[in-house]
Amino acid sequence: MQNHKTKEGLFARLDHMFTDREFFMRANGQVRFLTISGKLQKRVAIGVSAIIGLWLMITLAMTVNQLTVTSERMALAEKEAAVNSSESRVAEYKNSIDGVAKDLIQRQEAIEQITQQFIGEETGAEAESLIESENKLSENTKKISAAFPEAAELARLEARQIAFAHRLTSAAMKRTARAEAAIRGFGLNPEKLAALSNEAVGGPYIPFFADGEKELHPTLERLNNALLRMDQLERTLLTIPSAMPADITMMSSGYGYRRDPFTGGGAMHSGIDFKGPHGQPILSAAGGTISHAGWKSGYGKTVEITHGNGLMTRYAHLSKIHVTTGQKVKQGLQVGAMGSTGRSTGTHLHFEVRLNGTAVNPRPFLEANTDVLKVQAVARQRTNAPKKRTEKSGSSRG
Repeated sequence: MQNHKTKEGLFARLDHMFTDREFFMRANGQVRFLTISGKLQKRVAIGVSAIIGLWLMITLAMTVNQLTVTSERMALAEKEAAVNSSESRVAEYKNSIDGVAKDLIQRQEAIEQITQQFIGEETGAEAESLIESENKLSENTKKISAAFPEAAELARLEARQIAFAHRLTSAAMKRTARAEAAIRGFGLNPEKLAALSNEAVGGPYIPFFADGEKELHPTLERLNNALLRMDQLERTLLTIPSAMPADITMMSSGYGYRRDPFTGGGAMHSGIDFKGPHGQPILSAAGGTISHAGWKSGYGKTVEITHGNGLMTRYAHLSKIHVTTGQKVKQGLQVGAMGSTGRSTGTHLHFEVRLNGTAVNPRPFLEANTDVLKVQAVARQRTNAPKKRTEKSGSSRG
């Protein structure tokens, strides 16, 4: 009974807050009344509250995610410091020189494989030459060498490996930061795009070490995480369409509101129109997979390229199509020829960029500054670099 009265009192207070309100305006000697009903006021208040609530939830989720990532990084750094401490390493050297030597060999192999996969031979060699030129031994190396003169060379090798891994980690983090800035330069959110690239991964579990129980050294784990992040962001950067779709000098219609060329009424234009001669080559703005090559209502002969991470480009009103559905294409490949098919008033290219199915303005992609394009070019060079063959001589290419 008490709860029922409380609810009635609450509704009564709300009704009192959102009563019908009248406003009057005087113009040219006339008075006009404007009535805002209590029901409309309630709807507006509920809508505003819902928007604020949603914004708070999103902000809270982002904050929690950032704190989680920071916590994981701090925990790994503490674990690395404990493993690399002089007391810990001295104890391991006391137990077994042979065991330490085996660990160092395995660690060296891990470093070489990680470096070859993500950085490339040239960058790795440059970093290694810098490490080799540093003759100053760490405090751990001095302590171990003093306690076990026979293990001095192993201690020096271990110090070099750890220093080498640290330098590679730093280099990877710098490249990651540049890739993030470049993605933002296109007006996109690097975190959202990178998250989409993690939705389709898998494969059998194959332990890195033969015994299947040994864990990767924390120093190498940090390096591997930094390189994975760099690789993820740079590959994400390469999915962004940044090349001009044709040798074009004139834009005939921009993105957004315009008057429809047939009806004259207001309409939303979801791309950019470029005017040019009939048959002019149309080029892919980025590498990807042809997801549509054929007729599309209103667009005429159309090519659509899926680039990954939710990005897709559309090339419409073509006179000819030079690709087929499912075909892999690189940036700059001719996919068709300019025409005037479909709902078109003259020869031109209609170019669209879509993110997760929603049309976005293509201009920031095509007008990226030189620094952004340089970062993209470096990422393309790394990902396209041929892998060093590790097989012995006598193996053949397929």
